[in-house]
Amino acid sequence: MLLGFNMLLWSPQITDEHFPLLGMIKATGYDGVELPIFGGTPEDYLKVGVALKDEGLRATAVTVIPDPEHDCTSSDPKVRAAGLDHLKWAIDCLEAAGGELLCGPFYQPLAIFTGEPPTAEERDGIVEVHKQAARYAGQKNIKMAVEPLNRFECYALNTAEDAAEIVKRVDEPNYGYLYDTFHANIEEKDPVGVIAPTLAQISHVHTSENDRGTPGKGHVPWAETFKALKQGGYDGWYVIEAFGRSLPEVAAATRVWRDFFPHTDEVYQEGHDFLREQWAKA
Repeated sequence: MLLGFNMLLWSPQITDEHFPLLGMIKATGYDGVELPIFGGTPEDYLKVGVALKDEGLRATAVTVIPDPEHDCTSSDPKVRAAGLDHLKWAIDCLEAAGGELLCGPFYQPLAIFTGEPPTAEERDGIVEVHKQAARYAGQKNIKMAVEPLNRFECYALNTAEDAAEIVKRVDEPNYGYLYDTFHANIEEKDPVGVIAPTLAQISHVHTSENDRGTPGKGHVPWAETFKALKQGGYDGWYVIEAFGRSLPEVAAATRVWRDFFPHTDEVYQEGHDFLREQWAKA
């Protein structure tokens, strides 16, 4: 088990002012952090990489599609090409930081809907762009994990089955899907039951409570989830993803309108201890 913490709790881009947080996370017992790659240049992330190395932390990263002009599901080949360029930029930034896996809903912009289910052509666009992105990432020894989101945030990929099918079609060794306990809690009829049939396609896990707060403080079936993953043979990254109201842009994107924890210390400290315990018991 590799336990990480998503830095979006504090900022959409990690800079010098956030470096002291890295020491706190390392001291708590984490193996690494998940970097938000929403802006900046590869040169900016070189500094982040040095700070991570100094603390002995590994890194994954999360990115999104910023706008309709970079939509991988678009019927316009120029827009899909822009989407690929965006993913290459994120991969370059992660490489500069010394990271190893890029995850996220990097196929369409958030909260933009057609009012219809995804079409075969839209899914084809995802496969086309992501296959090229995965090959580019593979040259840099970086893995990719596409994230299905709940239907209130996107429509192109909502379930584990949807994501697993995309992974099979992309068919690149460094490309899988991200299983997120928060989204599975909303979309799956059996959030734990979908793990075994898609385990071969899972390459990353987000441990997020049902209310986006501290893991263990809500009703996600943690014991059953860890048992299904661990006994199934998955021992990769488990990253805590929790959101608060301190960052208006992140709060708006994740629909966070109230506080889910008294202080960020609770999330990364108690979350760490709880998830380590769940893994040991699974």
